[in-house]
Amino acid sequence: MSMMSIRNVVVVVTAMFVLTCTVAAQEKTQAPPAKVIKHVPVKAVSPASGKEMYMSYCAVCHGTDGKGGGPAASALKTAPTNLTLLSKTNEGKYPALKVAASIRGEDALPAHGSKEMPVWGKLFWSMSSGHHSEVQQRVVNLNQYIESIQQK
Repeated sequence: MSMMSIRNVVVVVTAMFVLTCTVAAQEKTQAPPAKVIKHVPVKAVSPASGKEMYMSYCAVCHGTDGKGGGPAASALKTAPTNLTLLSKTNEGKYPALKVAASIRGEDALPAHGSKEMPVWGKLFWSMSSGHHSEVQQRVVNLNQYIESIQQK
């Protein structure tokens, strides 16, 4: 083999090595695709069951255990609140009025009422066709369920 042929082989092998390393490095540095929350119409569930409402409306972000690890949590810009610690972070007393205000959308929370977290009061109002007593029943029963999952 002539010197020219050996040099050409070395150049080709070196170029292939560099190309392979570049491609491998790009694959490692590319960020995974951003998770997207799929918005779906809200289905009305019984206002009599706080647990059923929680599992239908809240668990997707807050998790079935209320600790903030629902399947959509990682796609949110603001992590969902750990609802099991509300009493603990409020000097041992469950903040029922604050939670009810948050559910209704009256409390200014960073994640509540944004594009990420719906204002449930408005949605409950539309579900109940404007029947105030049903909206109130939903808020009270959901609030009581959240109170029942507090860490002791």
